[in-house]
Amino acid sequence: MEWIETTAKSVEEAKDLALDRLGVDEQEAEFEILEEPRQGIFGRMKGEARIRARVRPVQARAKIDRRDRRRGGRGGESRSRQSDESASANTPSRTDSKPEPTSPRSDKAGSRVSQSNPETQHAAQTPESAGAMDQASDEIDLTVDEQAEIITEFLTGLLEAFELDATITSEKIDEETIEIDIQGDQLGLLVGPRGNTLQAVYDLSRTVTQRRASGRHEGRVRLDVAGYRSRRRSALEEFVKKICDEVLESGVSKVLEPMSSVDRKIVHDTATSVAGIRTSSEGDEPRRRVVIHKAD
Repeated sequence: MEWIETTAKSVEEAKDLALDRLGVDEQEAEFEILEEPRQGIFGRMKGEARIRARVRPVQARAKIDRRDRRRGGRGGESRSRQSDESASANTPSRTDSKPEPTSPRSDKAGSRVSQSNPETQHAAQTPESAGAMDQASDEIDLTVDEQAEIITEFLTGLLEAFELDATITSEKIDEETIEIDIQGDQLGLLVGPRGNTLQAVYDLSRTVTQRRASGRHEGRVRLDVAGYRSRRRSALEEFVKKICDEVLESGVSKVLEPMSSVDRKIVHDTATSVAGIRTSSEGDEPRRRVVIHKAD
């Protein structure tokens, strides 16, 4: 992901502004402080904080490693069995004063007998090794395509539960982004007032993905219902441009209504593309809002 630069009166405000523009939570972003305000006379701060930020990149593990983790306990069990066999082969056998006679059956079952060594079984079934195997099976890395498959499965079940007749399509915007769109009739129930229900469905889909695989997730999956997001973006861009014109003409800053992080990103992107305009954010979730200023 590309870096973006933001400036504000303090480093924290600059970080908040960057998060709004990126449309992600703080744990999904990384920052670099380029410049901090300096303390002037009488304790007053001079200058502005300047940082750069981007969505935290996710480095995928090798496919063979991801395949082993999908197998979970079976892969770990086979590795433990191999190590047990090698350990049994390298362990000198105990000899008594009178060797017991061998039978044809014992030769065929030799490997089976070595695996049933009580000490080896105890080592393979300790709570520590079992816990490590469980943790390895839980921490699965997901590509953006695999996340889209999980979310599509969740949405299919959701539509069936609400008895809604709709189709689910997905489009790969770029290598790191997939947009899932639900099309059909009478889908207002999934959108809700001002898209609140749509946002809740999106949050639920992310939770389902996290519970299915708690490892690192590459890229982002976006969700839209009946084209609501695209229509909302177009309307919001027109509204912001109008507010920017008013701010440029009057010189008075405008405080917008509280919005989701997705909508705030649209506002920041649109407003900062207008010459002579800068933006900031204030308040805490879910009452966080964007302020549009005339640039100094």
